[in-house]
Amino acid sequence: MDLLANRKRIVQIVFSTIAVIFILRLLYIQVINKNYRQLANNNVLRKVTLYPARGLVYDRNGKLILYNQAEYDLLMIPGQVKAFDTAHLCQILSISDSVLKKDMKDATTYSRYKPSVIAREIQPELYAQLQEDMFMFPGFYTQVRTVRTYPYPAAAHVLGYISEVTDTQIKRSNYYYRQGDYIGTGGLEQYYEKQLRGKKGVRFALVDVHNREQGEFNNGEFDTLAIPGENIYSTLDINLQQYGEKLMQGKIGSVVAIEPKTGEVLTMVSSPSYDPRLLTGRDRGKNFRALSTDTILHPLYMRALTAKYPPGSIYKPLLGLIGLQDRAIQENTTYSCPGAYYVGSLRVGCHHSGFVNNIIEAVQHSCNAYFCMTFRRVVDNNKYKSIAQGLDSWKSYLSKFGIGVRIDIDLPNVGRGNIPGSDYYNRVYGKGRWNSVTIISDGIGQGEILFTPLQMANEMAIIANRGWYYTPHVARKIEGDTSNVLKKFSEKHVIPIDKKWFDVTVDAMKEVVEGGTGRIAQIPGINVGGKTGTAQNPHGKDHSLFICFAPVEDPKIVVAVIVENAGFGATYGAPIASLMIEKYLNDSISAPRKYLEQRMFDADLIHGKYLAEAH
Repeated sequence: MDLLANRKRIVQIVFSTIAVIFILRLLYIQVINKNYRQLANNNVLRKVTLYPARGLVYDRNGKLILYNQAEYDLLMIPGQVKAFDTAHLCQILSISDSVLKKDMKDATTYSRYKPSVIAREIQPELYAQLQEDMFMFPGFYTQVRTVRTYPYPAAAHVLGYISEVTDTQIKRSNYYYRQGDYIGTGGLEQYYEKQLRGKKGVRFALVDVHNREQGEFNNGEFDTLAIPGENIYSTLDINLQQYGEKLMQGKIGSVVAIEPKTGEVLTMVSSPSYDPRLLTGRDRGKNFRALSTDTILHPLYMRALTAKYPPGSIYKPLLGLIGLQDRAIQENTTYSCPGAYYVGSLRVGCHHSGFVNNIIEAVQHSCNAYFCMTFRRVVDNNKYKSIAQGLDSWKSYLSKFGIGVRIDIDLPNVGRGNIPGSDYYNRVYGKGRWNSVTIISDGIGQGEILFTPLQMANEMAIIANRGWYYTPHVARKIEGDTSNVLKKFSEKHVIPIDKKWFDVTVDAMKEVVEGGTGRIAQIPGINVGGKTGTAQNPHGKDHSLFICFAPVEDPKIVVAVIVENAGFGATYGAPIASLMIEKYLNDSISAPRKYLEQRMFDADLIHGKYLAEAH
């Protein structure tokens, strides 16, 4: 009897407990949780992501060069979709039935309960039409987002663009981004993504059975506002940027201009370029495919940062500085140039011939023989135990100038160039099986030496400053930034070479323009220092290079120009660089030089050669 009574008591307890649970649950649903009752009556609670406006970008003079405009996306939650008129939706969106079905299938495969974008970048006019009929499409809803707008068709490579995130980027962001989100790609957009993107918000909306919003959930208690991205004031001069791009039309190469006293990049041209507006709007995908598959001109390629070129004679001032500092040569070291440098059976040609009295004349007339001699004295210097040690010292000096190393500019995908050391030649020739004659081409900026256009401009900034520089950068101020991301650009870098040797080099570069190989770069009323370069190119005609700064007495701008397959440095490099200087300092080109400007505008070195190869 006791056993039966115990069992009866246990059964009563179990049923009583279940009854209490149901009563409490019913009480929670019907009395306590009024919000739940409201949700039940209205069918669906929708979580809507609020996308912040990306930060704006201004040029150095306060001109707005990158801003936002509103566009809309149509999203779908597969688990909430019911039968609807697909033909009507396709008509509104101007897409085919097969495209809509494929997008819906992909969305369902991704997740039945998470939203997926079905149509992107819907214009306001179309959005208004769509909103009128949204009740006909259960499971679909719209959300606003901002897209980038470029008031100037310039600086595409520097500014970058936004594109849809990849699965890899979603994972790397610890799922901050989700499918259909956009992220900065290239240029400032990528480098300063965290500052520009802002912070997402969220809104919870009640939606009825007709897919119409009925108001906010719980009076917006759980909503959060989107926080706009931080605005960036860049160092660019958009007028000078446009001018540089116009000068480089029809040419392949780069123009980099820097304010030497601050390291601020005034202009960074990579040519051929493209209109940044091509990578916005509904045709973005089609335009991107066209640009990325252009294997002839490579318009998406950022030559100013990534391309590597033999520097040719623009490297000679650096070699002269190293030779002077290491006492390999003196300021008045002389050399009799017979039109070439000879050692044994080796001959290095030189367009100059005659007696060279000092380093200034050597730079002024770009004497190959003088710098072959200087290079051998540098690496064979008795102060070093071996030629390997001498070469590595030479390489170390160049690294201080930012050559052969990555310059830490605030842009992605920066090249290092190349400066060979003893390890490299030991691998190529064998240890102890090479000497200064073997690598003599390093004395004239050829061989394995490679500079990027940014490195060329930075070299010029160091010489213009007589031995110091700030790391080149493209952002000068970020509103509201507390991360001190720009602090590194306020660090002054000093080159371990005596200032007196920089003074000598500046005098030499002034002579290049006044009476040497760069006379075409003369500007009325402005003293210019510069150096021409004609870099041998194994794949075709030589490259035309020129680096310069002005005014010599108080430099405000340095410019580096390379025009591929364009011949002598004085043919295209020097005219373009000097026009950039005159435009920046005087805001116009003087009448006597208008012919030169027009000649650069009209010169087309692409069509005929490169486009012929495409057919």
